[in-house]
Amino acid sequence: MFADSISDYFEGVAAKYLSAVDADPGSSNQHEIGGLPAAGFKRHLGTPGKDEEYRFKAKLIYVTDECAAPDFCEGFVTWYDCRRKQPHRSAEFRLYYNTNAVTELIVKGDFLLVAKMRDGSLLMIFTPAKSSVENQLRLLFGLHHVDDRFTPGTLDSIQLLLPLRLMLEELGVEVSRVERGDDVWLDQLIKLFGGEKFPTTAAFSSYSRKSIENIVDPLAFPDQTVLDWMEHEEKLFRIYERHLVQRQLRYGFGERGDDVDEFISFSLSVQNRRKSRVGHAFEGHLDEIFRLHGLRFQQGRGKGFTTENNSKPDFIFPGFAEYRDNEFPVNKLFMLGAKTTCKDRWRQVLSEAHRISEKHLITMEAAISESQTSEMQSHGLQLVVPETIQTTYSDSQREWLVGLGDFISRVKHASV
Repeated sequence: MFADSISDYFEGVAAKYLSAVDADPGSSNQHEIGGLPAAGFKRHLGTPGKDEEYRFKAKLIYVTDECAAPDFCEGFVTWYDCRRKQPHRSAEFRLYYNTNAVTELIVKGDFLLVAKMRDGSLLMIFTPAKSSVENQLRLLFGLHHVDDRFTPGTLDSIQLLLPLRLMLEELGVEVSRVERGDDVWLDQLIKLFGGEKFPTTAAFSSYSRKSIENIVDPLAFPDQTVLDWMEHEEKLFRIYERHLVQRQLRYGFGERGDDVDEFISFSLSVQNRRKSRVGHAFEGHLDEIFRLHGLRFQQGRGKGFTTENNSKPDFIFPGFAEYRDNEFPVNKLFMLGAKTTCKDRWRQVLSEAHRISEKHLITMEAAISESQTSEMQSHGLQLVVPETIQTTYSDSQREWLVGLGDFISRVKHASV
């Protein structure tokens, strides 16, 4: 399992809702964000003198619940005293930014998080207020009671749950690091898989389940089991991926080792593998848990495993033949979609099995907004969230959520 926490990557964080002056250059004729000193952030950025400006490399991101991928921009921001030409007045430090593709998207009222990374750079994330992204960022960085003034976060004791780790990496923050014992795991992985290429996801997942230490009983604790399996596999995957990437870097790209197109192709393949593999691993671990519980089901893979409009649900209980049999009782049919993160993709599940009015979707996504879960309810979608991750939701949401064990019990009860 991973042993790192958010404070291993960040040294300070603060957040606020943008004012008109922060977001609209027309309101102040500037591109400045103020208020960071009041949140204690000056100790992370320093105190430039009257004739000084501190420049920080920065990654600016605009992300919404609906967008498939965040908008990114990298550049520099300037930390300076905006009253430096007024020696009779006390210093007022502000963060100046240049107009770019991200700042053109921001508006008054957006949530802004500013984080100082351990490498000295800044991470600035903008998102609409009250979104799931805001909820998740506040959870991730220990932010409470955010208002129109910067509020500091508390990083010390926040562990990186796998869903939050995946979220950070989606935002372009690499959170993998070498830990004690990684060499032992790498030796075993090379011995088993050869050390030259990735095995299939099914083979890698199978080894991950067999090799996990401190095994949780999947029959008694299915919710914790699927999380432990996923986290252990993610750790092993990053260890093996680091080895394979380093190996390719030593060999270079193309005949002379400097083929740019081949390098870009390789880089894209690394990113695409990360995205696709985690979803397939999630489905594979769920498949194993369902089999251990003796459930009858089929996955929407291969020819013939479809419902209306050629849709391919992730899981149908007890199977596609029963689903197509109009004589088979509807109350004994279940459909389960599986998405490690929902975003706006949960709507895809709604059209995948018309006979089943209440559809289920299991996710590892933390802290989805109340407005989004309310919309799910209104469309007849029941969200399934492992119990540990349910703690990131509000009390009212948790009354509605069901765990993986609860879902398994429902299917078992209906099959009697």
